[in-house]
Amino acid sequence: MEICFATNNTNKINEIKRLLPDHIKLVGLQDIGCTEELREDQKTLEGNSHQKADYIYKNYKVPCFADDTGLEVFVLDGEPGVRSARYAGDARSNEDNINLLLKNLKGQENRNAQFRTVITLILNGKIRQFEGIVKGDIIEERVGNEGFGYDPVFIPKGYKKTFAQMTIEEKNQISHRGIAIRKLIEYLSTHIKD
Repeated sequence: MEICFATNNTNKINEIKRLLPDHIKLVGLQDIGCTEELREDQKTLEGNSHQKADYIYKNYKVPCFADDTGLEVFVLDGEPGVRSARYAGDARSNEDNINLLLKNLKGQENRNAQFRTVITLILNGKIRQFEGIVKGDIIEERVGNEGFGYDPVFIPKGYKKTFAQMTIEEKNQISHRGIAIRKLIEYLSTHIKD
């Protein structure tokens, strides 16, 4: 079966392809001919992931899922949250986003945070959502070269390495997206046969 992941982010697609069973073929937006930028103007991760999946399902008539992820820093009242990708502006610069986050956390002792992913699946007209959360801390400077986004400054609870120091396989075992994807895969495995 073919299912579309409503994203142009090749990092996300590659992370998820490694987790899917062989009988589910993952395609991205380019594969279905979608070249437009998908809107993400909702106030919640749930709203954004649903908005993207709904657009693809209605306009391209394919089974699909979309995700939205936010880094929620408790001392910053949950920021950057739903605006994580655009925290420092619409350019979506990982460097600028991290710089702004570290600036806003300067002098803060409480650096507790969590990554949260919400996936919306639309399959046969039915909508399901899956959530994954990983708690951790924001460190004061970047460490590691793997991953993307805020990975170089996030250390998950119980670990000594940032997400950016982990291999994709290590990160997938514990990450917010990995948790949400495993819930999605479990659902697909019981609802889609070979």
